[in-house]
Amino acid sequence: MNTQRSAVQALIVVPTRELGIQVTKVARMLAAMPTENEAGQKSCTVMALLDGGMLRRHKSWLKAEPPTIVVATIGSLCQMLEKHLLKLESMQVLVIDEVDFMFNSSKQVSSLRKLLTSYSSCNSRQTVFASASIPQHNRFLYDCIQQKWTKRDVVHVHVNPIEPMPTRLQHKFVICSKKQRHQTLLSLMLSDTPKSGIIFVGEQSEKSKKAGNAPPTIDLVDFLKTSSWGCSEILLLEEDMNFNSRAASLSEVRQGGGYLLVATDIAARGVDLPEITHIYNFDLPRTAVDYLHRAGRTGRKPFSDEKCYVTNIIMPEERFVLQRYENELMFNCEELFL
Repeated sequence: MNTQRSAVQALIVVPTRELGIQVTKVARMLAAMPTENEAGQKSCTVMALLDGGMLRRHKSWLKAEPPTIVVATIGSLCQMLEKHLLKLESMQVLVIDEVDFMFNSSKQVSSLRKLLTSYSSCNSRQTVFASASIPQHNRFLYDCIQQKWTKRDVVHVHVNPIEPMPTRLQHKFVICSKKQRHQTLLSLMLSDTPKSGIIFVGEQSEKSKKAGNAPPTIDLVDFLKTSSWGCSEILLLEEDMNFNSRAASLSEVRQGGGYLLVATDIAARGVDLPEITHIYNFDLPRTAVDYLHRAGRTGRKPFSDEKCYVTNIIMPEERFVLQRYENELMFNCEELFL
């Protein structure tokens, strides 16, 4: 980054506000580190353009002096680009994080395609697509070149091609009926006594919403709060919550101490909570990729060999789905009997 230039030189696009906050924090920490040729140079500035943020304040900042690095969610970024408040002609690096998730999101994909082709040329920048999972990566590389998202000499860097799932994770499953799932989860938790964990719950169906039913996350939180579970605080994180509520939940989690986070897949992508030792899949994820990202929320404490656990609560007819994930991700799941 040339801090003498008054222009946006790097853009990092993330799928969620929560991930954006983390990336911004790390970017600012790195930007504050002294460099060899720092004498007389301005410091590198980092702006976060995230959904739910104060865009009015950002407009004043952009008019005064453009930041060197921008971390953005696609919605807020597009607002600024459409109003011509943000210019990307000088951009040297474009990073799209969780790229497979972004391309699979019907809300984000058209804006993402436009960003890759309209506001700067792929030949004048380095383009980085990052994810723990890029299915059919050879096809994706072909698309990158054909669609002119990247330069023609694009390469696939695979950090850990042999073993997608860390060996310190232990995977288990319990088979029960749909009606027994709440009680089964409670029994598992009383047996495991996790200090900190995430319980992943599936999204509420449109049919259930129209019928006026409470979301399954709320049902589960209510059940746990009125049950015999009393070892740690129970928090909620889901997409339908407003940004302030989501931020409050994550803030409480990061303060440490024992907690259980009941969450939808919004917490599965990139959220870094090193204290997590237990993951419970109350609902089985829809794909092996989703399983990989959920499981990746545990075992994140640096330089630790502490065992971490992923436990799946499944109905008999879901056993073959879990077996498919085991084959695809190369791990073994042990059956538990309560």
